[in-house]
Amino acid sequence: MKLMKYFLLALAVIAIDQVVKLTVHYNMDLNSEFNVFGDWFRIHYLLNPGMAFGLKSDHEYGKLILTVFRLIAMVGIGYYMYYLHKKQFSSGLLWCMALILGGAVGNVVDSTFYGVFLDNAPDGSPTPWFHGQVIDMLFFPLFEGRYPDWLPYMGGNRFLFFSPVFNVADSSIFIGVVCILIFQKRFFKQAEQEIESSMKADDEVSYGENLIS
Repeated sequence: MKLMKYFLLALAVIAIDQVVKLTVHYNMDLNSEFNVFGDWFRIHYLLNPGMAFGLKSDHEYGKLILTVFRLIAMVGIGYYMYYLHKKQFSSGLLWCMALILGGAVGNVVDSTFYGVFLDNAPDGSPTPWFHGQVIDMLFFPLFEGRYPDWLPYMGGNRFLFFSPVFNVADSSIFIGVVCILIFQKRFFKQAEQEIESSMKADDEVSYGENLIS
């Protein structure tokens, strides 16, 4: 049951991610948008045939490779969570891994099934299975500006910060990874201490058994 709570968090992320994506799909036109808070937070409906945060791959089999990789990663992350729990690693690390797992599965659902059930596979796809496009909608164009004229190549051009459009699954993965990077010393130090304590307790039990025998 202790391990199950982490998988429940992953399941919650998947459910929220899918509800948001399907709500956007059935209530908005592709490439349409509306403002949520001013001009800096918008819901912008677009389809991403590639990776996270609007990145794409032009390789002929890029989409299939990415989908297969996501499926393998999904299984690997789930097993890794089991391993971390068994080895008594920090609960904080497990919560982060649950966020990553939930985000990974959320995008796998799109890639695997949306080409069939939402008919959004790119034109020319050999099969709609595993070629579904991921629905993105979260857009935070915080501010626009212009590069200084003295910059080579980019001087005078306008830029938009922050331009990628992403989804709940991407956000969940990003938060999980960033938290692991920030708190990694705490997570792994706590795990080492717990493992050392467990080993010490086992040694004491063994020593007591030897005295009795």
